[in-house]
Amino acid sequence: MPVPHDLYQDLKRSKEEIQHKRTKDPLLDSLLNKYSLADAEVVKAEEAKSSDDAVKKLKETRLMVKDKIVKQLESPS
Repeated sequence: MPVPHDLYQDLKRSKEEIQHKRTKDPLLDSLLNKYSLADAEVVKAEEAKSSDDAVKKLKETRLMVKDKIVKQLESPS
């Protein structure tokens, strides 16, 4: 059974730290919302047993958003 990806563990940051930063950074907030949507699409596609190519494309999109989140977290705010 597919499960949502744990972004906080991937980022090696606590949920509280990320939530605090997102309240002060609208771009980070937007990226985190996009990540949640992208992750939900991956889970939905995996549950529906979509084609490997479709799931791979969704995972690539999710990864691109995650990379933007990492850059935003690293930028001085």
